[in-house]
Amino acid sequence: MPQDSPAIDLTSCDREPIRTPGAVQPHGFLLALDEQLTVRQVSANLTQFTGMAPAQALGRSLSDVIGADGAAQLAPHLTAGGLREQPAYLTTLAQDGAPFDVLAHAWDGLLLLEFEPAGGPGSDLQQLYPLVGDFLNKISEADSIPELSRVAAEDIRALTGFGRVMVYAFDEDGHGNVLAESLADGYDSYLGQRFPASDIPRQARALYLASRVRLISDAHYTPAPLVPPQHPLSGQPSDLSFAALRSVSPVHLQYMRNMGTLASMSVSLVVKGKLWGLISCHHAQPRRLSFHQRTVCEQLGQILALHIKNRSDADELQFRLEVRRAMVRILGGLTQGADFIENLRSVLPELLHFARAGGVAIVIGERLITYGDTPSEAQIQALAAWLNGEVHDDVFHSAHLAAQYAAAADYTACASGLLAMQISRIHPHYLLWFRPEHVVQIDWAGRPDDKPAGPFGQLSPRSSFQLWRETIHGTSEPWRDGEVELALEFRTALLGIALERAEQMADLAEELGRANKELEAFSYSVSHDLRAPLRHIVGFADLLLEAAASDNPERRQRFLVNIKDAARLAGKLVDDLLNFSQMGRAALRPVPVRMEQLVRSCIDKLAPDLPSHRIEWVIEPLPEIIADPTFLQLALYNLLSNAVKFTSTRDPAVIRISSVQLPGETVFHVADNGVGFNMDYAHKLFGVFQRLHRMEDFQGTGIGLANVRRIIERHGGRVWAHSVPGEGATFSFAIPVTD
Repeated sequence: MPQDSPAIDLTSCDREPIRTPGAVQPHGFLLALDEQLTVRQVSANLTQFTGMAPAQALGRSLSDVIGADGAAQLAPHLTAGGLREQPAYLTTLAQDGAPFDVLAHAWDGLLLLEFEPAGGPGSDLQQLYPLVGDFLNKISEADSIPELSRVAAEDIRALTGFGRVMVYAFDEDGHGNVLAESLADGYDSYLGQRFPASDIPRQARALYLASRVRLISDAHYTPAPLVPPQHPLSGQPSDLSFAALRSVSPVHLQYMRNMGTLASMSVSLVVKGKLWGLISCHHAQPRRLSFHQRTVCEQLGQILALHIKNRSDADELQFRLEVRRAMVRILGGLTQGADFIENLRSVLPELLHFARAGGVAIVIGERLITYGDTPSEAQIQALAAWLNGEVHDDVFHSAHLAAQYAAAADYTACASGLLAMQISRIHPHYLLWFRPEHVVQIDWAGRPDDKPAGPFGQLSPRSSFQLWRETIHGTSEPWRDGEVELALEFRTALLGIALERAEQMADLAEELGRANKELEAFSYSVSHDLRAPLRHIVGFADLLLEAAASDNPERRQRFLVNIKDAARLAGKLVDDLLNFSQMGRAALRPVPVRMEQLVRSCIDKLAPDLPSHRIEWVIEPLPEIIADPTFLQLALYNLLSNAVKFTSTRDPAVIRISSVQLPGETVFHVADNGVGFNMDYAHKLFGVFQRLHRMEDFQGTGIGLANVRRIIERHGGRVWAHSVPGEGATFSFAIPVTD
């Protein structure tokens, strides 16, 4: 197509049927076969290569069209059923005395055979594939993505003979940034420049992802139409997505000619399933590459893409590790004191480092803390109000804040970028990071909007690729995905700390409430329980003095015994009080405990004080648990001692110790056949100095069961009791199962 051809309509460029162009590039020819290897569709240039007119070939066998020898050579490959959607090299065969490489793929119900002239410079396999090993050695020594790209550009230019080879990556807006290039003399450099996203429409990018190599050997070619023009089976336009000879858009051909490029090849760089970039090869004159050369280039592209992925992953991992270290330091500082806000103030420098920001602000209602270069207090409060009303995400980020919040245009110098984190689930409290303006200069390979209108308003491909520099104001360095993700993680950790503090306060309130109740019991003990034996001591001492005048030894002896018993009870009350108070302070030391052995040791300890009535101990198999053996032995001793005490009127007394495994906990029962108690008063059982029976009937200080409750609760467990008066009682406790 000559340079002065009419303008090409680009108004529907993104909807152009590039997968179904209805034609092939004319340097080769195409045959479409059905399962019986009957020719159902051909390219119109068939006569040029075989001497047979397209209409004559339709409905004929493959051997009729290319000769019996050629068909016999291809038949084993075509009947094996192993063809895929991507073209595969079958063989090289002669057609009218000229060698052709035959490519084949199965697609849309047909077998598509493509015949390309074989041979040409650089197509010898023995020379091609050693290049892959050499490339691997070179690229393994590169330590950055630009360096990886440079090695690939140089090797592919040496392999293909193209005058210019560029490697460029697509940014988040779809623009192509040239990272590396290799040039022959006389070719313009585009290194460091940017090609606008509009140069490659959306559907073209999708096709680059599906078909990884595309060659255009001569931008002046005249397409060879398909005969018939529609798919012979479906009647729809034939899909040539994977055909190596597929004709390309006339828009793109004009684009190439405007650029001074008559031959091009593109190799897709696919990273993590996405089109990361392209290796783009240009030549000022028509140039054809063999299928083997293109295959080696595709392999080099795959190797480059793999190294890019590995390098990107390594860089991202290192970046995230650095950010995470900063986060750990911050979280460590936040746990030092009781005031959460003051803790935040103490880690402000680390907060700044965490987000690579220029300024940071903490907004807690009307309270504001700032550090570094930030907007004014009034501006920050207004920004927080806007965030509260308009933004509903846990973390908001923008590298161009003024584009979303117009008032930010007044402070772009210090806050063109914002990362905002809400640090309360209820209140509009925010942690804000500000990034300053980062003025960007972009070198474009021609003005992105340089698409002149034709005489009827239609657009033409841009004609200028001269350097055009654009300066962008009002934006900051962009926020990386890793920063945003770690900010979300940081927010979760902050809320966790705040929740932990709230739980600690709730636990403290509960503990204070419990301590107050225990203090009341202590006060009652001092005023009542402890006073009673002291009154006895004083009273019997007075009686002893009165009896001193009379000579009655037996009476004096009885008074002295009563004084001794009262003093012993007072001493036991004081000892039990001390034990109970120490129970809340001593640290637990959990270890594996064999409960059956622990029960028997408690029974042995009780033996010297056992009453004269007969006791039957029934110890069922008991499991091993994780607990503090010293504390747990005290709890068991108290329960067994109680069981012995309240079965004193039974003969025989039966005391049964058993267990049951429940989800997440092990439950133990101590059951007896004693006097029992009224369940209406069960809530008093485990309180300090609470007794459900008269002191005259059953001796005791009323602290034993309180100790049991405290020991079990400190293990994270629970304790309860059940009884029927006159029929015995069962005391139970549960210990959580720990891994």
